[in-house]
Amino acid sequence: ADGLKDAAAAIMTTDTYPKGAYRGVTLQGAPVTLAGIAKGSGMIAPDMATMLAYVFTDAAVAPDTLQAMTARAVARTFNCITVDSDTSTSDTVLVAATGAVGGDAITATDPRAEALETALTDVMRDLAHQIVRDGEGATKFAEITVHGARTDRSAHRVAMAVANSPLVKTALAGEDPNWGRIVMAIGKAGEPVDRDKIAIAFGNLPVAEAGWVSPHYDEAQAAAYMKQSEIGIDIALGVGPATAPVWTCDLPHASLRINPAF
Repeated sequence: ADGLKDAAAAIMTTDTYPKGAYRGVTLQGAPVTLAGIAKGSGMIAPDMATMLAYVFTDAAVAPDTLQAMTARAVARTFNCITVDSDTSTSDTVLVAATGAVGGDAITATDPRAEALETALTDVMRDLAHQIVRDGEGATKFAEITVHGARTDRSAHRVAMAVANSPLVKTALAGEDPNWGRIVMAIGKAGEPVDRDKIAIAFGNLPVAEAGWVSPHYDEAQAAAYMKQSEIGIDIALGVGPATAPVWTCDLPHASLRINPAF
C-alpha cells in the first residue's frame, strides 16, 4: 500500500530521479484519488519507446469509458513530448481503476466523467513534463506552441518538426535565439503555411512578423531570455484556426557522454 515511490524508482533506467504525480478530485461529494508513476529519459517519442507510465485511481469507471478517457489524455500529453525523436520497443501507458471508493461505475454520459478525465489528463501531463525535464543531459525545458494551422493534426506535425530538429535543439542548448532554424523546421514539416504570415516569439518577445524579422526584435533581450531554464516558443502559421502545444528539451554536449555509455 505504501510502495508506489519504490515502484517509481524500480522502473528507472537512465532517469536521474523517480517520477510521480498525484491529483485529488471530489465527484458528487465523494473524494477520489489519482496517482501515477512514469519512467523515461531518452527514446520516448510516441508510437514505440522506452517510456512507461502507470496511473491508478480508486474511482469506479466502466472499462470502455476509461479506455476512451485514457486515449484522449495520452493524445494531449505523452504523445506531445519528445527528447531525441527516437523510438524503441516497449512503451506503455496503463490506467487502472480499482473502484475502491464504491458506487456506480462512471460511464461516458455520467456527470462525473468530465472532472475525472480532467484530473487524469493533469496527472499524465505532469508525468510527461517530468520525462522531458529529465531528458538525457537536458538543461532546458521548451514548450513549443503552434497557432494558425489548418488542422490540429497539422499544428501538431509542425510543432513536432520544430521540437525534433537537432538544429533547433542545439540552438536551445547554445542559448541562441536563431529563428531561421525554426523557419527551416516549419518548412520541413510539409504542412500548409503562409510564408508571409509566419510569426515567431520567444516568450513574449517578438522575433519574426509577417514572414520576416520583427521591427521590435531586440537580439540582446532574446539572447538573455534564452538563458532561462524554461523556454516558450510561439509560432503562428497564418492559414487557419488550429493550435497544438508540444514539449521538448535541448540537446547539450552532456547527451553525447550519456548515450555511448548506455
